[in-house]
Amino acid sequence: MRIFPPAHRWLAGLLLSAASAVAMAQAVKPHVVVLATGGTIAGAGASAANSATYAAAKVPVDKLLAGLPELASVAKVSGEQVFQIASESFTNDHLFKLGQRVSALAKQADVDGIVITHGTDTLEETAYFLNLVVRTAKPIVVVGSMRPGTALSADGALNLYDAVSVAASKDAAGKGVLVTMNDEIQSGRDVSKTINIKTEAFKSQWGPLGMVVEGKNYWFRAPVKRHTTQSEFNIDDIQALPAVDIVYGYSNMNTTGIEAYGKAGVKALIHAGTGNGSVAAQAVESLKTLRASGVQIVRSARVPDGFVLRNAEQPDDKYDWVVAHDLRPQKARILAMVALTKTNDSKELQRIFWEY
Repeated sequence: MRIFPPAHRWLAGLLLSAASAVAMAQAVKPHVVVLATGGTIAGAGASAANSATYAAAKVPVDKLLAGLPELASVAKVSGEQVFQIASESFTNDHLFKLGQRVSALAKQADVDGIVITHGTDTLEETAYFLNLVVRTAKPIVVVGSMRPGTALSADGALNLYDAVSVAASKDAAGKGVLVTMNDEIQSGRDVSKTINIKTEAFKSQWGPLGMVVEGKNYWFRAPVKRHTTQSEFNIDDIQALPAVDIVYGYSNMNTTGIEAYGKAGVKALIHAGTGNGSVAAQAVESLKTLRASGVQIVRSARVPDGFVLRNAEQPDDKYDWVVAHDLRPQKARILAMVALTKTNDSKELQRIFWEY
């Protein structure tokens, strides 16, 4: 047995303590699970100059995480490949399966946060769906990128790093489902994709909740609409999502789409109206007829900002229609689907649209 002089024993003890401290620090790092669904963040182009022309959903989650070793300094990160698709091809079945997996992971004591990598085209819809149906205070962060990882100035790596950083943060808990893109932390309820060729594509008319810079969160506001732990909806109680579709308002609009959706058996129809959710005179009777048959009519607006006022432009009380408040048509569809799993009463649906 080797005997160390006192000075050497002191140095050996110091080194051992330092090594133990490092090991302990690594051991207590939060565990973040990355659920990969495909999209541009997993895309690849033919050359570094291809930032708009590329194939989405090509890079598997293990390679995505291996290409970002900096994540190890933030959290213990594990990955699962849930889907590998472009997000415009998301269906209700995909939403349902993803929601179930997120809910199951959120119940695990060894999981501290969840990140979902997602294509940007329908990212906002998935984020809002999870915001409504997953009952947890643990951070859930949805993230994508506007450029594939093979492109010059690709944004996916930093977006993913920020997403894991936010999901690993205790101060992100209880704020609902979040979206991190372009250094901003957005509410999954409020945010929408506003442009298709810039990295600052995701915006909310009410502004971001905060920013994440070099792994640190800076918060400026909090969501006030009901979400996650305050939600009356639970993915564990939902068996299936009802059919809800969208019809678009425009000048010289005809009623073909309205009538076709009625024949297809929709349970609700979102009308994406002009201005304040306006409905063309020639479409009013078709929507009234559809409502009389039991289909819920939800008046939303195709404009990017503002909100639809009840009984303005149309007598909603008289026609027994619902207004979407500030939700854009694609998000109004998500809420209508979820709400219809609980009620088909128009007054209850209107309450839900005010509260969520």
